[in-house]
Amino acid sequence: MPEHYAPQDVPSTPTAGIGSRALRNTVLILGARVVSRLIALVTVFATAASLLDARFGDFNTVVTVTALVAPVFLDLGFNILYQREGARTPSEIERYLQNLMSARLILAVIALPVLALALYFLKLSDLLIPGYVLMVLTSYANLLRYTLYALQRLGFEAVAIVIESLLLLGLTLYGAVFNHFGVAYFLWAYVAMYAFDCVFFSVLLRRLKIARFRWRFEPALLRQWFWMGLPFAVTFVLTTLYWKLDVPLLKLFKSSAEVGWYSFAYKPFEALLFVPITMLGVVLPVLAVYQRSSLDRLRLAVAMFFKALLMLGWPLSVGVVVLAQPLAGLWSGFFPQSVPALRILALAYTFAFVNNAFIGALTVIDRQATYAKAAGASLVVNLVLNLILIPPFGYIAASWTTVVTEIVLVAAGWWLTERHLGKLHLAAASWRPLLAGVAMGAALYPLRNVQGDSVLLVVLLGIAVYAAAILLLKAMTSEEIQFLRSALRRPA
Repeated sequence: MPEHYAPQDVPSTPTAGIGSRALRNTVLILGARVVSRLIALVTVFATAASLLDARFGDFNTVVTVTALVAPVFLDLGFNILYQREGARTPSEIERYLQNLMSARLILAVIALPVLALALYFLKLSDLLIPGYVLMVLTSYANLLRYTLYALQRLGFEAVAIVIESLLLLGLTLYGAVFNHFGVAYFLWAYVAMYAFDCVFFSVLLRRLKIARFRWRFEPALLRQWFWMGLPFAVTFVLTTLYWKLDVPLLKLFKSSAEVGWYSFAYKPFEALLFVPITMLGVVLPVLAVYQRSSLDRLRLAVAMFFKALLMLGWPLSVGVVVLAQPLAGLWSGFFPQSVPALRILALAYTFAFVNNAFIGALTVIDRQATYAKAAGASLVVNLVLNLILIPPFGYIAASWTTVVTEIVLVAAGWWLTERHLGKLHLAAASWRPLLAGVAMGAALYPLRNVQGDSVLLVVLLGIAVYAAAILLLKAMTSEEIQFLRSALRRPA
């Protein structure tokens, strides 16, 4: 690495107290995300009710294809690298951002024919323009907001999350309830949301004097970042492929209606993934600082992060598996064919949650290339299973393949993390939360056939049983409880 590009300074933020700051930021962003995801579910249901299963399937196919093209031809692994390097050297963040935004304009031109070709083969060329604009604006919006994550200044991010969700909801309801527009309208509604994000974050970063916006293209820096970010890009592309590839494969082998059934079941699964992704975004800069100060503290932080993810993901898996039918009944427009897929996909919550602990650990110790190999192996498993099973079994096979892929990826991530970072003793920290989830499932099982709004009371009962089991089993140590209390009480 050329010396003048190497991060020379540890960030000015001291390591003492940075963990509690991360916890407060996590609570703040998760609170905003919970509100936004509840709004987003209403948005999804309204879109599905307006478009019905076949056109809803086409809508999700376009969104999925843009998500597959963007990592390869727009992002190149730069986003997560920018977040890490920005946390390490905040003084260089303006320079990094200007270079990445300039380079992305060129990459956007390259991405256009790729997206056009993909939509042509899927017989969706008429949706190219809104799909392309959506892809580009999403890429820029994510890059801009990662600046706030790198600097741990997330209050404005929480505001943006809620406003963008309300904007999308308003546009969706206008199209669904009053005009019954087609697929293109709902894509343009998403475009409007990400356009708002771009304007909001651009003005904010300028007003806070974090970054000015101008053309800046340094080939040496971008070349260096390309090679540094390549493992991130490969990993992200591979994980995106195994998360998203099932939708275009279903479109190729099955009807648009079946794509709609699967996509509708997948939306709650995908929506809940904001929890670990948000937590990783907040925790990653903290892990990067710990990596430069103390490996022992890093191992402890990774273990605590894993346990926190497990304690959130496991009860979600148990609860949705047991209560899939009554939860689906809360929305009259829920496609009945989507319920079996919803129950199967719920099994993957736990694995999708805890996997983020390994992603964070391997990222900050610069072992992202090894994780890319694990992601590649998982993609092979996913692709082979989908190609074999989707033609005869359709969207049910796609659901099971998602679960198997997550299990493979977690096993690989766990092994790689302990190989390169050291023993984390995760098994010893896991059995109590797992047992608490089993107790919750046992309490919910007799009530699995409730109907109507009563399921909300059952959900509250499940939460209460799980919380009581956590306390009785002492799933959280006294040190963890004390850390939680002190972190939430300390001023930001």
